[in-house]
Amino acid sequence: MSLTESTPAPAVSPAIPGGPKLWLLRHGETEWSRSGQYTGLTDLPLTELGETQARSAQATLSDVDFDLVLTSPLQRARRTAALAGFPEAQVEPNAVEWDYGDYEGIDSAVVRAQNPGYLIWDSGVPNGEALEHVGARADEIVKRVRAVTREDGAPANVLVVAHGHFLRILAARWLDLPASEGRHFVLGTAKVCTLGWDKKTPAVEQWGL
Repeated sequence: MSLTESTPAPAVSPAIPGGPKLWLLRHGETEWSRSGQYTGLTDLPLTELGETQARSAQATLSDVDFDLVLTSPLQRARRTAALAGFPEAQVEPNAVEWDYGDYEGIDSAVVRAQNPGYLIWDSGVPNGEALEHVGARADEIVKRVRAVTREDGAPANVLVVAHGHFLRILAARWLDLPASEGRHFVLGTAKVCTLGWDKKTPAVEQWGL
């Protein structure tokens, strides 16, 4: 059994009227996200469209009072955070994208053409990061977010600006699901999501805004 399957995300006792809310923002378009190439630790900039997308996300987030804003250290995430209105976002090393190993920079369609049964969620990546390790990094962020409180007892808001696969895994771990269940959460560039609570049950509130 994998680490993420055997170790549930940390439990939390939500304060009334609820526990912290976790907001997700995927970075804007890059050349490789546009072409379908696996982009893990390669530090690509946003395209012109990606910068426009990042600015557009500001409208969705501008009315939220965030207690903490975290960003992946990679420039596509940091630039997205800045353009979305959060130039002072704290760098969170655990929020980097999956290290795709030998598949870095490879078109995912090419991988599937060579191996029609391939799914990254089941097969992983050769000489790259194990899914269990990505899930463990996500768990550290879940712990950090769930520890954020407000003095007035209102639900805190935390924003994480990061990457497609990583944020999908983070969503799965927030919901106490195995990391591999991130396969169910499709997330486009510069899209915003909100994870919160149904009473004491972690839940998806909004997806892909």
